[in-house]
Amino acid sequence: MKKRTLVLPAITGLVLGAAVCHWVWGFISFRIQPRLAGQDGRQQGAQIQTEPVKIEGTLTRFDGTPSKREGSWPQFRGPHGTGVIESDVPLARRWPAEGPPKLWEINLGDGYAGPVVHKGSVYLLDYDVQAEADAVRCFSLDDGREIWRYSYPVKIKRNHGMSRTVPAVTDQYIVTMGPKCHVTCLDAATGEFRWMLDLVSDFGTTEPLWYAGQCPLIVDGKAIIAAGGSDVLMMAVDCRTGEIVWKCPNPNKWNMTHSSILPMRFEGVSFYVYPAGGGVAAAEAAKGSLLWQTNAWFLRTNVPTPVDVGDGKIFLSGGSNKGSMMLGLQSHEGNIAAQVLFQLRPEVFGSNQQTPIFYKGYIYGVRPDKQLVCMDTGGTIVWTSGSENQYGLGPYIIANDLIYVLDDDGVLSLIEASSEKFTMLSRAKVLGGHEAWGPPSLAAGRLLVRDLTTLVCLDVSAQ
Repeated sequence: MKKRTLVLPAITGLVLGAAVCHWVWGFISFRIQPRLAGQDGRQQGAQIQTEPVKIEGTLTRFDGTPSKREGSWPQFRGPHGTGVIESDVPLARRWPAEGPPKLWEINLGDGYAGPVVHKGSVYLLDYDVQAEADAVRCFSLDDGREIWRYSYPVKIKRNHGMSRTVPAVTDQYIVTMGPKCHVTCLDAATGEFRWMLDLVSDFGTTEPLWYAGQCPLIVDGKAIIAAGGSDVLMMAVDCRTGEIVWKCPNPNKWNMTHSSILPMRFEGVSFYVYPAGGGVAAAEAAKGSLLWQTNAWFLRTNVPTPVDVGDGKIFLSGGSNKGSMMLGLQSHEGNIAAQVLFQLRPEVFGSNQQTPIFYKGYIYGVRPDKQLVCMDTGGTIVWTSGSENQYGLGPYIIANDLIYVLDDDGVLSLIEASSEKFTMLSRAKVLGGHEAWGPPSLAAGRLLVRDLTTLVCLDVSAQ
């Protein structure tokens, strides 16, 4: 794939714009000071640009307002990064034939990027084909009206969709990763620019095969990113200033995959686990030192995120006929190492795209034969949904002992989250398109799901 190098903007932007009145309240433009290619000391030879590429971001305000409904799904896989939420709002266990009530829907650019919800707002990274720009968009949870949009120009061509990552949001910040590996931090309430990093230009990141699929984390005011660059595997960035807090070295030059980072704790040590292009590594959370690494599992197109199944065990899964693997951590004289506990063939358990869920001692996921399965942590299948219930590459979450799973064509199924047996509770077509692969979110009794070009908000609360 031919890649185009963009030069990174510096940490702060200057307000350039003026107000516009129309249906839009106004927009603010930021000219981001570029960072020259080679400024970080990397040798790029003939690739060095003498004229920096300037990225100009635009903030546009609309008339939407945040909902007063409480509830948060602030990052990829929910509040705890597990794909599980305990909803304070009672959830319906049955739907009418037409499905749960649709509260609103909006059109999007081609992609699979999932939304997050926080303080009554819905945030999503989109791609504006006409403007040739990444667009960080903020909507009202109540009615889907847009509140603000921050756009910056990036030229990309459709490659199995365009945007495909999930933002991370707190009271203060929202952090996104664009298709071309631009990491952007904005004010969560106003959309005002904080800082941007271009991982390709600054850190030698190789853009993944189908654009960036990694979903950033925000932990204790720091954005946690797996750059997979020439010298840095993972790093922490201060959300307030954009300064690098620590870098985890990358001695094996492992590339970025489509997977996201798993925060984990073992033997009193907190760390971040990342399946890179050549193996799995862990960075110590406090200072970024390389804690352990193994090449027992590697998949250059790895998509699912590792799953913490407790007791120092990490479950890994993938497509491309890879199957799955369970790693076990061991500590000896203060050093942590990972060893393979078992590996499963894909027909037993694998996952092409979505991350499996560990819930009440069991692993739930959709394997390559498109069946939803329940498996114990020893690798034994407890039940399958059967060939008559197939879900393709669709996403799933668990809330209040209920599994919500989409199939490729936007049919939503409600299934009992029980290790006893497969029990279908309700099913309805809720999206009209195809490739309904974007990770859902659930907050305040509202379920947000998307297909390739449409996002809908459903009322799944108990009626």
